[in-house]
Amino acid sequence: MQIIWKGQSCFQILSSQGKNNHVSIVIDPFDETTGLRIPKLEADIVLVTHQHHDHNNIKAVSPVAGSAEPPFLIQGPGEYEIKEVFVQGIPAFHDSVGGKEKGTNTIYTIEAEDVRICHLGDLGQKELTAEQIEKIGEIDVLMIPVGGVYTISAKEAVKIMSQIEPNIIIPMHYQLPKLKIKLEGLDRFLKTMGIKKLEPISKLSIKKKDISAEEAKIVILTP
Repeated sequence: MQIIWKGQSCFQILSSQGKNNHVSIVIDPFDETTGLRIPKLEADIVLVTHQHHDHNNIKAVSPVAGSAEPPFLIQGPGEYEIKEVFVQGIPAFHDSVGGKEKGTNTIYTIEAEDVRICHLGDLGQKELTAEQIEKIGEIDVLMIPVGGVYTISAKEAVKIMSQIEPNIIIPMHYQLPKLKIKLEGLDRFLKTMGIKKLEPISKLSIKKKDISAEEAKIVILTP
């Protein structure tokens, strides 16, 4: 499995489950008003956590090469199975006041190749509920917003991480060059975690057998 970050909260997950079962999943494609360049995206499955322009640009996602079918679109809570990929959408809030300010948000868990991934979307809750934690379950890779302003801050992200206890953490939704949305930088999150420097990588390639449960690992991806 390969996990590629495209910027903001947009990820592409490439999974191969057997010779003829290759699946591309795209999460939260953004539009050009963000100031970021829209990458070329092809997918079998598209997940949208909420209906804001920096997360729901489904027009930017094409079917995978050779497919006549449009991507399977998931835009909210529920349970789904597509091409041996299991997706669960869990209701959440975009703010800390029950959605009164910014509305709702969907947390997604994705299971493929025996690897369990959780994408928190624009989570604004200062902590998860017991029901949300139960539904999320054991997670290998957590994609978590850390830029504050519109989502949880770096400090709040640490608390959410302690609730989920993932093996690998990928921060997202923080300030980038050319991003017109003003967010806090990655440095604040790393400082909160007590990390001085971490070398970014272009993509994360993982297999279930390579994931260590002993110590949580932070991975910084370059968009």
